[in-house]
Amino acid sequence: MNTHTTISPMQQPTPTDRDAVADVIERFQPADTAFLSLMMDNPQQDDALIDGLHRFLDRSAGARFLHTLKLEQRGFWLGSVAPARLQIRLTEAARSSQHAAYQAFRAGLTKSGGLERAFPKA
Repeated sequence: MNTHTTISPMQQPTPTDRDAVADVIERFQPADTAFLSLMMDNPQQDDALIDGLHRFLDRSAGARFLHTLKLEQRGFWLGSVAPARLQIRLTEAARSSQHAAYQAFRAGLTKSGGLERAFPKA
């Protein structure tokens, strides 16, 4: 009798999940943006996305050369595409540090206007 059950890779959390998401955000190829869009469509993936974003921002903050344009571009794209339920979490992630990497990401996020679209002023 075989008691071993097979668990698909999507059901089994791995320690590299946030690293994999950070790599996807770093590369930012068309296939990667499609992957991120699919992640944002699934509310169960929100924590993995935010953890990966934090990992990406931490890596960028620790890099020898700061790519502010790249960080701003990632912030703008995420702010433009992310659903309303993620806008506050993205803003919190962008404000979690005063490092220039986080500031560049926050600038792109602000330019996208995603938070204002998700929660218009009364």
